[in-house]
Amino acid sequence: MSRHGYVMSTLADMLGAAAPAPHSLFLDLGDCRIEVCSNSQPLLKDLDAYFGGFVSTPGPVQVTLTALEGPEPVIPFELTAKTPDPGKERIKEEFADVPGGRLVRKRLTGMVFLFGHGLNLAIGPCLANSNQVVNFVNNRYIEYKLHQGCLLGHSAAVAHMQPDGNGGRLRGLAMCGFSGAGKSTLAMHVMSLGSLFVSNDRLLVTPEGTGLRMSGVPKLPRINPGTALNNPDLVGVVPGEDRRRFSELDEDDLWGLEHKYDVFLDQCFGEGRFLLQAPMHGLVVLNWKRGGGDTSVRFVKAADRPDLLPAFMKPAGLFSMPKNGDEAWQDPTQEEYAALLSRCDIVEITGGVDFERAAAFCAEYLTHG
Repeated sequence: MSRHGYVMSTLADMLGAAAPAPHSLFLDLGDCRIEVCSNSQPLLKDLDAYFGGFVSTPGPVQVTLTALEGPEPVIPFELTAKTPDPGKERIKEEFADVPGGRLVRKRLTGMVFLFGHGLNLAIGPCLANSNQVVNFVNNRYIEYKLHQGCLLGHSAAVAHMQPDGNGGRLRGLAMCGFSGAGKSTLAMHVMSLGSLFVSNDRLLVTPEGTGLRMSGVPKLPRINPGTALNNPDLVGVVPGEDRRRFSELDEDDLWGLEHKYDVFLDQCFGEGRFLLQAPMHGLVVLNWKRGGGDTSVRFVKAADRPDLLPAFMKPAGLFSMPKNGDEAWQDPTQEEYAALLSRCDIVEITGGVDFERAAAFCAEYLTHG
């Protein structure tokens, strides 16, 4: 059956959006407060544990989202498969655009998401897939920030509070790289040297004065076993049996292993080390490779190195819609990213992979400028 003839309100009614959702969780993400409504208290308990210090008291919000626990919804029309990202083969999602919004279905779990014109609905086996509800919450936050004029970066970020006699001054550093470069690993190493965590994989950047301001996404870092095994602060992230098994792998196999673990920052580094906003003074681009020789660190200009910009640029993706919900989304151009990043330092790290040296540089940059 065709999707034509369906509109957001019709689909919402068919999916059960009118069902009671008497329980709420409030999140304070700085300039954006979100209320998550649900018919499942266990789901909200899971979200409470995940979002931790960002859970807030009831009050006015900018974004409302409803997550309804139930069976996999039946979609009354055919969906279009989303083309896998470069380097990927498996189709994970299918979708349909309707007047005023978009419907997305996760093929593996059967979770369905409907959003547009202020309506944000997740429905299906939410409790068994609370990670997808977490991602939906974060995608609503990303869309909100994009509507405020931010550009989206594929980047981790850290910050450091410099004492200045007036309570301190934040100095922030983003870090990106081409596929598999290790930006999350570097961020964890810099945290072990005393920095604060801002974001793991997505960064929202906007001009502020003559510089930049960056906003992170409240998603826990996800790391590979090799990252945990080589950082004493992360020793508890990998369960004992897995740790013994992975310790027997050689370096090449460990480097290429795709087996992710969430890092609960409070448990690993202590409380109060996760903040979402900071000035962005610099961007480190990891352009190194294993076996690449001596590691080199140098400052470059965005205008002179357009080849580095794709490492930072990130399309909005399937879960973002234009503010009016009807026009096609237009991602910023490379020239717009270059203009934005001309407001901060850009540091290219080349040669061989050396996380200790890179982390030492980042810590020095953050503490002394």
